[in-house]
Amino acid sequence: MRERWMTTDRKATPIGILGVPLEAGTGRRGASMGPQALRVAELPERLEALGWRVTDFGDVAPIAAGDVGRLEFEGKTYLPETVAGWVRPLARKAHEVAASGHLPIFLGGDHSLSMGSVMGVARHWREKGRPLFVLWLDAHADFNTPSISPSGNMHGMSLALLAGEKELAPVFAGEPTVAVDPARMCIFGARSIDPGERELLKARGVTVIDMRQIDEHGVSVLMRRFLERVQAEDGVLHVSLDVDFLDPSIAPGVGTTVPGGATYREAHLVMEMLEDSGLVGSLDVVELNPFLDERGRSATVLAELVASLFGQEVMDRPTQAFS
Repeated sequence: MRERWMTTDRKATPIGILGVPLEAGTGRRGASMGPQALRVAELPERLEALGWRVTDFGDVAPIAAGDVGRLEFEGKTYLPETVAGWVRPLARKAHEVAASGHLPIFLGGDHSLSMGSVMGVARHWREKGRPLFVLWLDAHADFNTPSISPSGNMHGMSLALLAGEKELAPVFAGEPTVAVDPARMCIFGARSIDPGERELLKARGVTVIDMRQIDEHGVSVLMRRFLERVQAEDGVLHVSLDVDFLDPSIAPGVGTTVPGGATYREAHLVMEMLEDSGLVGSLDVVELNPFLDERGRSATVLAELVASLFGQEVMDRPTQAFS
């Protein structure tokens, strides 16, 4: 049986929080208020109450789009220079926070921020000689490229960029990059995938677990299968949690609602299993749009889910091991 990836006492590793008030990757305004809403929902305080040492590094500072310069793509993109102006410094800061020994939590902001957050932690784990896996908890695959994207919104291209799709190389032109092996990616909870990206996902070998599979087999079987793969390769896991992973009846504060998402209990089970595995090395919380929320309801649910990921339980129980 392998030990947990950090220490036998995970709480010996401090948490570093970084806000990313980015909304240029989506077609709707409001996601820039997400980081502050999560702070108001006391996400840092919840983690501290669980015994974690937490440092809030504030919000990342973007580069002005004009200083990025014009970016050329083969197809449709929406505000690519603005997105690049956020994710380039974010990747550098993510690498810095991870290299300092913190477990990074990135508060968004739309899902295009993952281009920077995952890029930075991928660089860090390559330097450490550890393979990085990515768990994408999302209603969407976010595996579009400019040539196949119906909208051109870059929050729908994040995972494709991280997998090394060449069409998206201009986003990080001149910056250090590390591609994540698509075979080490798992999209969990999908229920809205565009035709072009469906074919690309198959061609690249990304694991896609849609809601039908979850309905048929259950969260625990499918999640355990993926975690066993991560552990078998001595991997580290980045979790990217999109609000629309949840059913909109639970968390309405998102601009891309898709009915039929994870229930409150299913989502907590995912988080609890991730905590039990001890494999999580970094986390995104993305697409929260407080303007569309109901009295902070979605922010509170997300803060509760993050607390579950970091050890909040109804009852103490023996740690499960995945071997």
